[in-house]
Amino acid sequence: MSGAPTRDAAGRDSARRLFVYNGGFLTQARIRRILALKGWDVRLGAPLRPEDHVGVWGKSPTAPRGEAVAERFARPVLRVEDPFLRSVQLGREGAPPLGLLLDERGVHFAADSPSDLEILLATHPLDDSHLLGRARAGMAQIAAGHLSKYNLSDPAATPPPPGYVLVIDQTRGDASIIHGGATAATFREMLFVAMDEHPGRPILIRSHPETGAGHRPGHYGPDDRAMGPIEFADPALTPQTLFEGAVAVYTVSSQMGFEAILAGHRPHVFGQPFYAGWGLTDDRQPVWRRQRKLTRAQLFAAAMILYPVWYDPCRDRLCSFEEMLNQLEAEVRACREDRAGYVASGMRLWKRAHLQKFYGRGKPVLFREGGRAVEEARASGRTLLAWGAAAPAAAGPDLAVRRVEDGLLRSRGLGAELVPPLSLVSDASGIYYDPTRESDLDRLIAAPPAAGEEERARKLIAAITRAGLTKYNIGGALPALPQGRRILVVGQVEDDASIRLGAGEVRTNLALLDRARAENPGAVILYKPHPDVEAGLRPGLIAPADLTARGALLVRAADPAALLVEVDEVWTITSTLGFEALMRGRPVACLGAPFYAGWGLTRDLGPSIPHRKARPTPEKLVHAALIAYPRYRDPKTGLPCPAEVIVDRLAQGQVPRPGAGYRVLSKLQGLLAGQPWLWR
Repeated sequence: MSGAPTRDAAGRDSARRLFVYNGGFLTQARIRRILALKGWDVRLGAPLRPEDHVGVWGKSPTAPRGEAVAERFARPVLRVEDPFLRSVQLGREGAPPLGLLLDERGVHFAADSPSDLEILLATHPLDDSHLLGRARAGMAQIAAGHLSKYNLSDPAATPPPPGYVLVIDQTRGDASIIHGGATAATFREMLFVAMDEHPGRPILIRSHPETGAGHRPGHYGPDDRAMGPIEFADPALTPQTLFEGAVAVYTVSSQMGFEAILAGHRPHVFGQPFYAGWGLTDDRQPVWRRQRKLTRAQLFAAAMILYPVWYDPCRDRLCSFEEMLNQLEAEVRACREDRAGYVASGMRLWKRAHLQKFYGRGKPVLFREGGRAVEEARASGRTLLAWGAAAPAAAGPDLAVRRVEDGLLRSRGLGAELVPPLSLVSDASGIYYDPTRESDLDRLIAAPPAAGEEERARKLIAAITRAGLTKYNIGGALPALPQGRRILVVGQVEDDASIRLGAGEVRTNLALLDRARAENPGAVILYKPHPDVEAGLRPGLIAPADLTARGALLVRAADPAALLVEVDEVWTITSTLGFEALMRGRPVACLGAPFYAGWGLTRDLGPSIPHRKARPTPEKLVHAALIAYPRYRDPKTGLPCPAEVIVDRLAQGQVPRPGAGYRVLSKLQGLLAGQPWLWR
């Protein structure tokens, strides 16, 4: 296998030496790290050993240096290139890649000789149902996320009226043009042919992102408008948006031609890119050695799953295609949501640093209060962030408002003890614990599942249950429990917003306990107080005498995850522990209207929720609540990350703890539990 370690004279593993003559291999740490993890030892000098390789960057202007050395010493060449899903920002602006293409035969875009990718496409069976299922799920996730090689575009940008012919430009002198059987004249020919084959249709030219950023010129410019109904696409439009309105797609050798195939088009191809010749394109310059007919899923499986080397920057390891895609999706989402910047209102001082880390990677978050926050957000075009269900009264319908709260995989320790969050949610419609209006989470739960979503959720559920994780992960020994049918009654903070907004007739812990006992007279009732209440930080305590009178056993400081395994049913008003019980397959009775009620997955004894009509699977619920709705921040690297990374961090204990000052402040909060407005 390419890059596999060899054995030295002492029988120890040693990386294969890769000699390079391009400074980028030495100065770009991410590239060197990926190569090292793949088993390549990047170095300068002469390749004197028979097993030495020479590394070059594709067919770049510096490649001939390495090629000359390789020829002189009769050493094989390893060609390195960017992958087809690279990064959020442009590589020319310093963004590191999320993987590499490593090819010992050639380079994927050069049609003069076969590359490793072409051999894969020509000879690999590509008939494994699991592999093709992964490919279909990957295509669906890329389409849903509007992902591409670079991801500076905006899915919300307004597209032109449909019915246009999409012509894809590239940067002048690009190696994929020169080595793909084309020249600058090919672009002129392609434009004439597109106009001739679609008379009267508007032509929409899509420039390369590097052209839009001013780095490299393209082949088309404003003067081309004089030729006919020709316009240039808004650079903010994603490839997926452009494909939706196109009646035909024309390209020379752009990667967007590959993406057009994935979107269901049969692009007209005037060069000889890697995706041409497999029965999925209209080839104006056929590559005659390519005779095999492939499906879109087969093409995708080879090009995106089997060929590249993918890298996980949070866990610093090589990874699967799916792990890379989840990471890219998290980074792209953060960039797109945060690009306009925020003005935050109602944020206590201790929360501000954490909020800045989540939402201030592009533009720093501005913290203002009341009317001043509204005025500044409106004047600057920033989004207003408000903590919890409320927003400043002066915010009108013309102002974008997102309500922020902790996510459901939060930390190892209590928020009331000022332990920093690992996840936050921001909701443009409402907030997840307010059932009186439809939230973004409601819409995510109700949406039909895309390919791969439920499988990803199943894996996440397995990882969470295997690690025994819950929202706060505070642990605690599990006491000996009486035999019988055990019902866990979950106490809550009685002035919590989820109680105020989502409770019905039963609004206190004691009333919940009474209802559970009344409907289950012969059961063993276990009562679990909320951790904040146990810690003396919030109201909601039930006196021991009241528990005894109802025959309930108090389980103090018990690990919720371990407790859920031992019970037969869970009763709650709106606690997230009910959601965690559903993940573990336990029946849940809800006397309020939490976000997971009303979908047919719980026994609903509280208020009805008319807008929740869908009947999702438990996996769809988990995907919406733990994957699609929250945002996560890796505490080790500071990067936006997917839920799976946070599960690993929590399972391994790699999470931050509050400093001494925060601990003192949390103790002071305990003394002021009855006045939470002072500190929350």
